[in-house]
Amino acid sequence: MIMDWDHTKPIYIQIAEWLETEILKGHHKQDEKIYSQYQLADMFNINPATAAKGLNILADEAILYKKRGLGMFVSENANEIILTKRKNQTLKRLVHDLVIEAERLHVGEAELIAMVIEENKHRKGGTS
Repeated sequence: MIMDWDHTKPIYIQIAEWLETEILKGHHKQDEKIYSQYQLADMFNINPATAAKGLNILADEAILYKKRGLGMFVSENANEIILTKRKNQTLKRLVHDLVIEAERLHVGEAELIAMVIEENKHRKGGTS
């Protein structure tokens, strides 16, 4: 498997984010065993310690839980935790950056909202 690495973020963060996305997509369900640090290391050609660091981030956030001797598993509330985290961190940062850029370009609030609505329609398959 080849990952398109973002060189601005540490690899272990990207591993954690990739696993979060895999969980959100439904590729890993509640109480299902997740990849081991060695499987991730092999999949992405990285150091197992780097992979372990990504897994441990998710365990610290209660997205994954450990079963001693068995590995890491997807927690019961993993989807809700990830959605809340991404709304409160990623989405808010993107909106903040969007509003700042709109101000620089003299795009008013109504125009910006109309652009968001139009993009949403386009993404859902509506006509432009």
